Amino acid sequence: MREIPIRGEMIRLGQLLKLADLVEVGADAKLLLEDGLVTVNGELEQRRGRQLHRGDVVTVEDESVRVA
Repeated sequence: MREIPIRGEMIRLGQLLKLADLVEVGADAKLLLEDGLVTVNGELEQRRGRQLHRGDVVTVEDESVRVA
């Protein structure tokens, strides 16, 4: 599992997906979310604006990253 460092206290899910190179553009993130391919801490997530904090784990299909 890769750790993705953030600067502030939180990051939005769509921003993290781009930062972690899991998507190229926001439109790709929207499609992944609509298709039910993204989980946060093991729960299905469909909100691109979901706030993530250090320790949260985001999984897209078979790749997971942790907010650090």
